[in-house]
Amino acid sequence: MLRHIMRRLLSLVPVMLGVSITVFLILQITPGDPARLMAGQQADPQVLQNIRTELGLNLPLHVQYWNFLTGALQGDLGRSYRSGRPVMQEIRNRLPNTIELAVAGMVFALLLGLTAGVLAAYKRNTLFDTLTMIGSLLGISMPGFWIAILLLLLFSLNLGWLPASGRGGSLWTAGSWRYILLPAFTLSLSSAAVLARITRATMIEVLNQEYIKTARAKGLGQRTVIIKHALKNAMIPVVTIAGIQFGDMLANTAIIETVFAWPGISRVGVQAIAARDFPMVQGVVLFTALVFVLMNLVVDMLYVYLDPRIKYE
Repeated sequence: MLRHIMRRLLSLVPVMLGVSITVFLILQITPGDPARLMAGQQADPQVLQNIRTELGLNLPLHVQYWNFLTGALQGDLGRSYRSGRPVMQEIRNRLPNTIELAVAGMVFALLLGLTAGVLAAYKRNTLFDTLTMIGSLLGISMPGFWIAILLLLLFSLNLGWLPASGRGGSLWTAGSWRYILLPAFTLSLSSAAVLARITRATMIEVLNQEYIKTARAKGLGQRTVIIKHALKNAMIPVVTIAGIQFGDMLANTAIIETVFAWPGISRVGVQAIAARDFPMVQGVVLFTALVFVLMNLVVDMLYVYLDPRIKYE
């Protein structure tokens, strides 16, 4: 296991290097001049030149990338063009908020998706099964921003049950959980729909296995058969999809954070793209990619727990 983990960690090097090169080149060909955005459209050419020199934008591309890479290896991602603060400091301040939102969304997705999938498999070919699959199809198809707006109109503006925006402090403070309910639930719907479909498919396959029939023949109750015998053996593909969905949540929180004014890293990334804040965009993308890859490593480790037959040599 340790050797496998070390190999996976070493594989992070080319992945992160490829991500850094890709995002750097994309930013270079993106229309817009950071110096002109900072100085204004009517700025003097000499002022623009001074800003470009100060930011290092007049250097050759390979020199700019080398400076960025060497700084990143030392934990220095540069300074934000917009705020002037270190990018690493901005990420440290905002990343916990995004992880908090993604974890809450994943909890909702697991509760909704696993419950719906298991019940649909147990009651397959019934009205409940049909409605669950239709609901999951709608959950996958509907855009997140549209769902967010509908929920805001219903629960915040019309009913007044939940706040419309903001974070409200740490989750451990009184009343702050009300701020995360709407964005986390909205973020979870698409993942819950995917998990419901994959859980139903794997549970139907497992419930048709001989050992399940043997467990029922021994007189075990349906709850024991489904939860203790069937669900655990059906979890490997579900865990794989859940890990991917969690990475997608971290990468796709930008819309939810923007609609609900959630102070996360993705919202900062969107603002940085609009302002051509290259260091901030590069830092956000790198950290998102790193979390995504590490999440896949955690999923691999969970396989051994779920199925002792799996061994990593």
